[in-house]
Amino acid sequence: MIEFHLDGKSGLSPYQQLVQQVRHALRLGLLNEGDQLPKVKDVVASLAINPNTVLKAYRELEHEGLVAARPGVGTFVTKTLGGVSLAVLGPLRQDLRRWLSKARRAGLDEESIEALFLATFRTAAREDIA
Repeated sequence: MIEFHLDGKSGLSPYQQLVQQVRHALRLGLLNEGDQLPKVKDVVASLAINPNTVLKAYRELEHEGLVAARPGVGTFVTKTLGGVSLAVLGPLRQDLRRWLSKARRAGLDEESIEALFLATFRTAAREDIA
């Protein structure tokens, strides 16, 4: 089961962060068809947010066809976004962890690591398109 977290510096509203975290979990194979999302009351208790925020996120995911609510039971994954196998993701994740350790040893803080990654990602994407 996914465990949500909120980042006040992300620039995204809390409901958008929840939606994004579910999408990422679906894409990475951490959530699969049939898995249950945390109950609204549990998310509210762990994150100290308004229940309507969680409901809005779950409604958006339902509208996208990714989850379905079963009244009185919970919200369940109906579709995944994964296209890459865990066998492929595992080594990439290890490489990325090594890179992150190297960046931290070089003195980069979290914001600097994120900025470097995004800038490099965008440059690489432009080069691949050209």
